[in-house]
Amino acid sequence: MESGRDLLHQLPYPDRPDNHFTVDPSKWDYYSMDIHRMAGDNERATQYAEAVIHDNTAPDGAELSPMRIAECRITLGFVAGRTGDLEEAVGLGLNGLKDGRQSKLHLRMVAAELDQELRQRFPGKSLVGEFEDALRGV
Repeated sequence: MESGRDLLHQLPYPDRPDNHFTVDPSKWDYYSMDIHRMAGDNERATQYAEAVIHDNTAPDGAELSPMRIAECRITLGFVAGRTGDLEEAVGLGLNGLKDGRQSKLHLRMVAAELDQELRQRFPGKSLVGEFEDALRGV
């Protein structure tokens, strides 16, 4: 990951990052967050999630990339669940699922992973059921 970041920093920033045939440097932290979450590296997943939220929030608090931020919240929910904080995990997960999102398929996939993690770590807890209900509603 780090060698990829070094290579990316050597490239000029694209004039049109919305062009999918160029590399958008701002997505690097987002993809790194996913990789570290899947690898169980809670510390780095948290660092990248927080960086993405910060970079995609305007000074007035408006979310510039709501889908990225939603998935960051779900990642932070993973970390909370892995460290034993069920309330925080469910709260972040529910926050990530709220509102009308555009890319529901990918969001559902990541949220389903969180649901599985919570069911495994906290079997039979009512908060886990609340998250499952919200996930079914997406």
